[in-house]
Amino acid sequence: MFDITNEIKKSFNGDAWHGNHVMQTLNNVEPEKAFQHFIPDAHSIAEIALHLTAWTEEVSSRLNGNLALEPEMGDWPPVQEKSPQAWEKIIVNFKIANEELIRICENIKPNDWNNKTIDERNAALGTGVTNAVLLNGLVQHHAYHSGQIAILSKF
Repeated sequence: MFDITNEIKKSFNGDAWHGNHVMQTLNNVEPEKAFQHFIPDAHSIAEIALHLTAWTEEVSSRLNGNLALEPEMGDWPPVQEKSPQAWEKIIVNFKIANEELIRICENIKPNDWNNKTIDERNAALGTGVTNAVLLNGLVQHHAYHSGQIAILSKF
């Protein structure tokens, strides 16, 4: 049987098929690069990391049976402080959000992965899908933004 929980574990801090897992990618970022905008009108690495955390928390909320909303922190939370300590806090918060998500996933019964979220279908918000599809979307989201971070960190 396919274990969707294992997929988020691999994407977050395991043996990801696409390369480095997100935590490794974030940990490889030099703090002084995290807040820079290397491409005009593009997000910084720190902004992407905050976005990843926000959506991880929102997926946890939905898996806990709550209605889909925009993440509590916002879709693209603003960077509050630009320092090595602030960068470390961003990474720690991402780690905590993913560890909480994994705890939630480990408590979902196998048959409940096919249950739909309680929202109407809205492709833009990723609502009205099964719990498994919701989590798989976050796995893809992690991989997509991890690639962006890896590229930006090379500047």
